[in-house]
Amino acid sequence: MWSVYILGPFVSLLPRRWRKLIAFHDAVPWHFSSIVSGLAEFSIAVLGLVFWYSYSITTWVSRLMDNALNKAGPVEITDHEVGFAALLVVATHPLTWVLAYFTVEGMARVCAAFTDTVLGTLPLYLLERIYARIRGIKDPRPLGAPNPGQSNFSSYVSTLHDRIFATRIPVLPDELCRSIVDAEEFLEIRSSHQKEDWEAPRTVRFGDRYYRLEECGRRSAPRSFIYKLRRVSAGVPGRTVLVYQPEQEPVVASE
Repeated sequence: MWSVYILGPFVSLLPRRWRKLIAFHDAVPWHFSSIVSGLAEFSIAVLGLVFWYSYSITTWVSRLMDNALNKAGPVEITDHEVGFAALLVVATHPLTWVLAYFTVEGMARVCAAFTDTVLGTLPLYLLERIYARIRGIKDPRPLGAPNPGQSNFSSYVSTLHDRIFATRIPVLPDELCRSIVDAEEFLEIRSSHQKEDWEAPRTVRFGDRYYRLEECGRRSAPRSFIYKLRRVSAGVPGRTVLVYQPEQEPVVASE
């Protein structure tokens, strides 16, 4: 039990696809782990920046002073000029930018966790995308996710925007619309908020019936998220099956 809380902050760094492959995926408190992981990433990056700044300023000031004193003839240089030159060197050093990025990413992951979004780290995300591209693995896009051409930063911003916007919308009962097409039963679920992990073509169990999630879409408020499901003759209970248990009694729609 406690091992999940220990490993959670580390595995939360992984991209979404890799997290789902973990055997204990369902046992991990992802949002708590993401908050701890983000805070740890932020703290380590800040401490790294402080140490790097202190070390660099001391080193570069000493080098600049030595170079100035070793030059032949009188050299007119002030302490402010030396300090500014050293600061400029630190500010333009690649390591400074790397540490600054992880500082920002850590805080972004913490903020995302508070909006029920688990974000991995960018280097591992890029590695996963490169691996998927080489192996030709297609990634079914979740509802509201950006297209593969967008950067991971844009994905973060888009996801955070959707989550923050969702907090302003009241939670409404889902609206259900059943239909029969060519002897097949279809179920359309209209929700005011996005459903976590509902991605085509997942299997959904509603009561004693099983459905295949065929399509996800969006429309205007108040029920902006549309899930279209097709009933299947039988389903196999398992970890990957989504169980639809709405907290509020759904509203039956005529069309």
